[in-house]
Amino acid sequence: MKNHFQQDCFEILLRRAAAGEISRRNFVKAASALLAVPLTLRGKMVFAADQLVLANWGGDAIQAYGDAFGVPFTEATGIPVRIDGSGPTEGAIQAQIASNTIIWDAIDADANVGLSLGNRGLLEALDYDKIDRAKIRPGWDREFVTPSYFFSYVLAYDSEMFGDEGPSTPADFWDVEKFPGMRTMYKWMNGMVEAALIADGVKPEELYPLDLDRALAKIAALKPDIISFWGSGAESQQLLMEGEAAMGYVWNTRASLLSRDTDGRIKWKFDNAFLNPSSWITLKGNPAGRDVAMDFIASTQKPESQVVLFEMLRNGPANPEADALIPEDQRHLNCVSPEAVAVQVQLDQDWYADNYTAALEKWLALVSA
Repeated sequence: MKNHFQQDCFEILLRRAAAGEISRRNFVKAASALLAVPLTLRGKMVFAADQLVLANWGGDAIQAYGDAFGVPFTEATGIPVRIDGSGPTEGAIQAQIASNTIIWDAIDADANVGLSLGNRGLLEALDYDKIDRAKIRPGWDREFVTPSYFFSYVLAYDSEMFGDEGPSTPADFWDVEKFPGMRTMYKWMNGMVEAALIADGVKPEELYPLDLDRALAKIAALKPDIISFWGSGAESQQLLMEGEAAMGYVWNTRASLLSRDTDGRIKWKFDNAFLNPSSWITLKGNPAGRDVAMDFIASTQKPESQVVLFEMLRNGPANPEADALIPEDQRHLNCVSPEAVAVQVQLDQDWYADNYTAALEKWLALVSA
């Protein structure tokens, strides 16, 4: 599963910082928690055993590590944190494993990738004597994987075309007679297959195992009304902002920007959205050692640090204690609030761990045709 979401979050941070909407301090805190050092500095990084190397989804403009996760950990332990922003794709992780050259200590990876690697015996089991289970969303204190934050795929629409009673369900998204206009969907399958199946009459609680062929047939029927399958958050935002698409499934982070930037013209809700985690993992043989990696992951559970990401990007905190620290007038934007979770479908990461590679090949064959 390619994690374009983290890369998109950094793009949003840059935009807000350039517009003067956030302070330099908050930009550095959010960027360091989420992303990494510039790509131009990557080749100059030295990966030594007396530091902790965090692999995340980098961006060109980060000049400092910031103090959301890295600086507090260094102050508490004396261990420097270096952040590699080359992007921990599944291929990059597999290459380190195949060559027995592990350079990352803590990796912000897609949950299904972590589950798959863990099932193959390639990850360190998480140390729950150090990592606090009480600071993890229920059901996510997994053996090899624990969330770093959450995000959602939501249905956003142009209210000038549909008024306040716009499309709100997958069935509405497929109903081109009641809700005419071009659509846009995510290029990489996550949540889109689930939406197609629900639109075709499958109950959310009966989605898994996914009937991929049924979903692809449903999407194929809608393709004449899909203007594009977006590959970046900026693309999804532009399609809706400029009216090329009347509705689309987009990340909640982009939906929040769209609603704000259009003075509410683009509307969205968490109802019938699809909830997804990004997660911490540690490869066996990491240079800093298992104990240091576990200490670091435990340190990222601080609710104050997680609220920084929410305030900057609308990422849902992994630690439920952070919910109470979110300003009251922003809590409706938290994708993991109890109210939001109750109306969303949570993607089954175990199914994706077992089936994603084969499913993606069939999916891309359809959307690329």
